[in-house]
Amino acid sequence: MLQEFKAFINRGNVLDLAVAVIIGAAFGKIVSSLTDDLLMPAIGAVFGGLDFSSYFIALGPIPAELAGSTDYAALKKAGVPLFGYGAFLTQAVNFIILAFIIFVLVRAANKALKRAVDAADPADVVLLREIRDLLKKEGTPPGGAG
Repeated sequence: MLQEFKAFINRGNVLDLAVAVIIGAAFGKIVSSLTDDLLMPAIGAVFGGLDFSSYFIALGPIPAELAGSTDYAALKKAGVPLFGYGAFLTQAVNFIILAFIIFVLVRAANKALKRAVDAADPADVVLLREIRDLLKKEGTPPGGAG
């Protein structure tokens, strides 16, 4: 069983996946910082608050020492049930940004792969395509009769 495990781990795709997970986690932290430190404060300023993630509705009693507090983390730590819609919106924006960046990367990779496939055509295929395009441009029907 140990030999099978070693063979499994040593396969290239497993190592690639491990690297992708590590890079993905680091990239997720960058996107979280972008959202939490740059975008959400700007959006919060538009809506009248400095910290958008602190928008919540208390669903239970607030302890006397935290009465009037708007510190979401402190209230949550104290065990107050909260409807944290601001924190949820922050995570939703995080997801949208991450999904868009992944979309752009996949789109660029697909274009690069298409160019690589197009560049790999044999010379005779490229020549035949050029001839076909010239014939279309001149209006000459295939077969030369006209």
